[in-house]
Amino acid sequence: MKTNGHALERLFTSKELLVHKLAYRDHQRTYSRALTAARSKYFSQKFVNSAGNSKQLFYTINSLLNPPTNPHTDTSIDKCNRFMDFFTNKVASIRSSISRTVRHPFDTTFPHTINTFSDFSAATQTEVEQTIKSLNTSTCPLDPLPTQLLKSNITVVSPFITTIINQSLHSGQVPSALKTAIIRPRLKKPSLNAAILTNYRPISNIPFLAKILEKTVAHQLHNHLITHNLYEKFQSGFRSAHSTETALVRVMNDLLLTADQGSPSLLLLLDLSAAFDTVEHTILLNRLQTVVGLSETTLHWFQEYLTGRTEFVALGQCQSSPHTVNCGVPQGSVLGPTLFSIYMLPLGQIFHKYKISFHCYADDTQLYMKMDSTTPKTLPSVLQVCLEEMRAWMAANFLQLNSNKTEAIIIGTPHQTQSLSLSSISIFGHDIPLSSTVTNLGIRLDSNLTFDTHIRHLCKVSFLHLKNIAKLRPSLSLPDAEKLVHAFISSRLDYCNALLVGAPGKSIQKLQHIQNSAARVLMRRRKYEHITPVLRSLHWLPIQYRVQYKIGLLTHQCIHGTAPAYLSELLIPHTATRTLRSTTSSHRLHQPLTKLSTTGDRSFKAVAPQFWNSLPEFLRATQSVELFKKGLKTFLFKQAF
Repeated sequence: MKTNGHALERLFTSKELLVHKLAYRDHQRTYSRALTAARSKYFSQKFVNSAGNSKQLFYTINSLLNPPTNPHTDTSIDKCNRFMDFFTNKVASIRSSISRTVRHPFDTTFPHTINTFSDFSAATQTEVEQTIKSLNTSTCPLDPLPTQLLKSNITVVSPFITTIINQSLHSGQVPSALKTAIIRPRLKKPSLNAAILTNYRPISNIPFLAKILEKTVAHQLHNHLITHNLYEKFQSGFRSAHSTETALVRVMNDLLLTADQGSPSLLLLLDLSAAFDTVEHTILLNRLQTVVGLSETTLHWFQEYLTGRTEFVALGQCQSSPHTVNCGVPQGSVLGPTLFSIYMLPLGQIFHKYKISFHCYADDTQLYMKMDSTTPKTLPSVLQVCLEEMRAWMAANFLQLNSNKTEAIIIGTPHQTQSLSLSSISIFGHDIPLSSTVTNLGIRLDSNLTFDTHIRHLCKVSFLHLKNIAKLRPSLSLPDAEKLVHAFISSRLDYCNALLVGAPGKSIQKLQHIQNSAARVLMRRRKYEHITPVLRSLHWLPIQYRVQYKIGLLTHQCIHGTAPAYLSELLIPHTATRTLRSTTSSHRLHQPLTKLSTTGDRSFKAVAPQFWNSLPEFLRATQSVELFKKGLKTFLFKQAF
């Protein structure tokens, strides 16, 4: 069609007749419609291939909106070796700079009885098939078969895979072919200079069969940790029903209640340097034995899993020389995050010992405690002692604080924050200046928890993505365009929106403007056209009701035991002081007393009971989470429209 168009254009240019002009114009219109249809079909197929995998869908959409540029123009063997040398030398430098002390007493002293876990259970063929289906369809160059081919013939290959896995579990051996990883250097942020090696992190790509084996072991290890209550309560990384949002809700709840009681809080955001890569295998195995209770076959399996591992960097078709891994847990593996959480267990015991409030998400650690207004220029002595003990423990466990990424901020009311004259704090010999805003698990926090800085950043990023979506909108069908909007706009508006309870109306209106603009782009409406009917037709809850929806969902999960324990313990069932004839008081929560609407009234402990008690009885009744979500959205939708 393009060739025919050029021919018609030349004919019209040479003859300059009206009939040729009309023929050329009609052809161009037909060509434009055909091109749009082809693009729409291409985009739809891309989305269909990513159906059921939100992570893959996000990467697919992101590649369409922002076509990836290969930062590795040089894919030679020499470049691969330079990357390999850089990653290994970085870890060696960190470990050599740490003056290791004697083993910390918290390594062997834990407040629980050891429950042994000596043998794995045999995996069934059904369990293996479910594991294969749950894993991403990503193929490693070390795989003998493409993952997609393996999944499409799952009933044929699953008996052989089940046999291999059970042989490994029963013998305590891990095949050497499953202990090799390909490292793909990945930029930490797209905006960083691709020529600087320090801007990359090593991501391990392991064989698909290794993922199946690790997933099977991780499931049984997780059940053991849950059954015997061995997880750290305030560790939210890589755990079911735990997320960055639940972690932030608990931290913000504590900070707001402290401010409501009249005192500011110091919040420390600690960052560790290459924490996953510096894990000492000997210490980890000792912790698995003495803390978790692994023994005999299970302990021997993990010893085999950690020893004899090799890795190499690959860029394009080139790869570096293989390197033997003597420390660390592979980033990108299935077991790595769980093993790292176990490695960090004694750190939580130190914080508990000094009664320092904390919360962890993988290697991100938050410390926060009430500041004494009578000594506004010094840190509390208990915090100083705790930090010193933490420093000794980290040195004994080959962990190093990254002072460049460690942040500190004073949280409280404007009067409380101004009463403190601290300008910096000293941690491990490094002076950390107090900031006016910090970034905590993707949320920008300011000293008064107004979230103004976060909302401004959210508006900037959302409108940038919305501009890109508008460029693709003419080539997209309505369902495909809606997927883009939900992936890049709605997901951002909903992320940690439970923290926005009590935010000023003008701040909520800024977020509402984003949603309105997204609806206009999706439905191709004009700028000044009334948007309420559009939101109603899309069945989208306005922003303030989306916040209420999230609060209601978290409250339902707390009441029915599916939320993290650190959130559930904040809510107390209401008990009537006398017998009432009406049943309106059933399924209600106790409403705590608070002082300030800007602090205590915004805490989850106060907001959740208030919202829950305002719901109709049929919503507060015991029901599944699916039915509750459906009923709550219908209830809020009727209120909104």
